Amino acid sequence: MTSLVSADSVDVALSKRTILHGVSVAVERGEVLALVGPNGAGKSTLLATLAGDLRPEAGRVLFNGEPIESLRNKERAKRRGLLLQSNQVSFPFPVGHVVEMGRNPWSGTDDSERDEEFVSWAMDQVDVSHLRHRRFNELSGGERARVSLARVLAQDTDLLLLDEPTAALDLHHQNRVLGLIRQRAKDGRGVVVVAHDLSLAAALADRVGVLVDGRMLAVGTVQEVMKPELLSEAYQVPIHVLTGPEGLPIIVPTRQPS
Repeated sequence: MTSLVSADSVDVALSKRTILHGVSVAVERGEVLALVGPNGAGKSTLLATLAGDLRPEAGRVLFNGEPIESLRNKERAKRRGLLLQSNQVSFPFPVGHVVEMGRNPWSGTDDSERDEEFVSWAMDQVDVSHLRHRRFNELSGGERARVSLARVLAQDTDLLLLDEPTAALDLHHQNRVLGLIRQRAKDGRGVVVVAHDLSLAAALADRVGVLVDGRMLAVGTVQEVMKPELLSEAYQVPIHVLTGPEGLPIIVPTRQPS
C-alpha cells in the first residue's frame, strides 16, 4: 500500500550544516505519528521536509507515491497543512481573516464555495469562534496558537503536520486538541505531531519516531518505542516509564536537583 507521505533516506542541510542524516519514515492514512527527541534533533526540519518546504540533499520524499517536488506550491497546499512553532502574522488582521487564509489554496475552484463552512467549523473545533472579530496581535499566546491551528484545519488537507500544537495551551484546550487530532486520523487523514511532552505523545500517537542528532533512533508503536532504556539513551538522562490510571504510559525523568 502506498504511504500518504514518506521520506526515504533523506539528508537535509541548512546553512551548509547537515541537519538530517539518512532519515526514513512513512505516514499512513488514519494514523498519528509523533516525532520526539531532544532539542536540535531535527524534528522541525523533518516536518518541513515532509511538507515539501525543504528539499533533501539526498534521498527523496513521496506524497501518495509522487515525488513531492513535482507538485506545485498551490497543489501541495491543497494536500498538506503545516503548523509552525511561530504564530506570527505581519499585520493586525481580525481572527476570522487569519483563519480564512487557510482557504487560499482553494481560491478559484469549486471548493471555494465551502470556504465559510470550513472556516466556521475550524474555529468551533478549537474554541475560537468568540474571537472572530478580535485582532490577532491582541490575543494571548494560547489563543494565537489555537487560531493558527484553526487556519490549518480550514485548509482541509489529507495530511496535517503540526509542530508543538499543544505547547501554549491550558489543560482543557490540550485535551480538546488531542481529541481533534485523533478524530482527524479516524476520518482517514494522516497526522504528524512534533511533541516535547513524552506522556502526551504516548497518549496521542499510533506510532512514535525518536530523532537524535538528526538520525532516526527508532520508529514503532508506543509500546515498542516508549521504553526506559531507549528514551534514556535519546535524552541522556535516566527516564522512568510508569502506567497511568487509563493504562497509558506516563514518562518522567529522574530529577537531580543541585
